Amino acid sequence: LLRKLLHRFGTSETFARNLHLRQFFEPISCTYSYLLCDFKSKQCAIIDPVRETAERDFQQIQELGLSLKYAINTHLHADHVTGTHALKCIQRQKNVTPCQTIISLSSGAKADLHVTCGDHVTFGDISLEVMSTPGHTNGCSSYVCHEHGMVFTGDALLIRGCGRTDFQEGDPGVLYDSIHSQILSLPDHFLVYPAHDYVGLNVSTVGEEKRLNPRLIKTRSEFVHFMQHLKLPHPKQIETALPWNKVCGIQELVQIPSSR
Repeated sequence: LLRKLLHRFGTSETFARNLHLRQFFEPISCTYSYLLCDFKSKQCAIIDPVRETAERDFQQIQELGLSLKYAINTHLHADHVTGTHALKCIQRQKNVTPCQTIISLSSGAKADLHVTCGDHVTFGDISLEVMSTPGHTNGCSSYVCHEHGMVFTGDALLIRGCGRTDFQEGDPGVLYDSIHSQILSLPDHFLVYPAHDYVGLNVSTVGEEKRLNPRLIKTRSEFVHFMQHLKLPHPKQIETALPWNKVCGIQELVQIPSSR
């Protein structure tokens, strides 16, 4: 049944033994969200959902006959409002048991569950290991599915790029060390699924990024110098996204900073 459902605009999917992976795209912030489900139990988790596409994502979950157990943020996002709380609200409206939200303890953000390096997020027979990968922010985590050779890298490692380090506790030296010692220490065949892409690429491998990522083939000192001189504009939604995401997207708890 799962394989017969129509392939929809803004999504791509992968089937691997008992795992079904569907990749969603949100065009304004160029964010990828990932729905992972266990065929046997029909339990699933979503990584980095976006508020504006929460209805679409939940519709897909319902059509697939799945039960959403976890909504995970890889870090405290600055370019979009998380869809984790929006998904819980939709579930309540549909009289469905709401999922639990997850983010790293070091993010300082609100969630139902806080994770640290080495923890595992399990749904059905699928297990994701939490890998601490700070540098873009203090609270960045990547999620590794060892059985299926996949890593979800958030904003730490992008395809032929990496997350910026010029705000929100960013540190280029820490990011360089995180990527090389954690993500790039995984086997070369592991698939790399980032939280963003701006040119239409949707997946890479650890081996590819070791060889072809122009930022990561630099020495540490070269990388630090390069990152310190990017001079990028701040994300367009940062003033909204940060206060909302600190409280898991719960509107009633949002505190907008004074404009004085």
